[in-house]
Amino acid sequence: MNRSLVVFAGAAAVGFTLVLSAETSGSAQIGANSKINASKINANAKMTAGVPRTHPHRLAVQVDVNDPAIMNLALNNVANTAQHYREMGQKVEIEVVAFGPGLHMLRDDTSPVKARIQSMSETMPELTFSACGNTRENMTKVEAKEIPLISQANLTKSGVVRLMELQERGWSYLRP
Repeated sequence: MNRSLVVFAGAAAVGFTLVLSAETSGSAQIGANSKINASKINANAKMTAGVPRTHPHRLAVQVDVNDPAIMNLALNNVANTAQHYREMGQKVEIEVVAFGPGLHMLRDDTSPVKARIQSMSETMPELTFSACGNTRENMTKVEAKEIPLISQANLTKSGVVRLMELQERGWSYLRP
């Protein structure tokens, strides 16, 4: 047992030294070469812009909390992603899936981002919203009233299953 502990401690020390060395040299390089690094980023963006794609990029965004800051962050991520690929001349499909407490994002009576969703939907045909039917049913029982959804929301049986299916089809996943 002591021999295992010594081997583990030695390996941990080597790993720590390597990480520390990489961080130190990386931060020095960033400070000294910020103009060079910025040009590398732009060059990378230009390189991917010229790559022909036979299918659009696809992004699934999860919203599962009733927090206006998270909802706005998700919408910011959506807008930035769409703009990025639009500028590159590439297509993108984006689906925001709301479930659990996050369903408030798509509720007509409680959404803190309803106006923003409406505005984005009018200018971004590549954007769709899916509302979890299971969550809606549970909210209907708890609140003893029908839960109204915004007109942009498509009802899906299960938000979690919808995310799984999108990922199984190769969609990228984001949870802000």
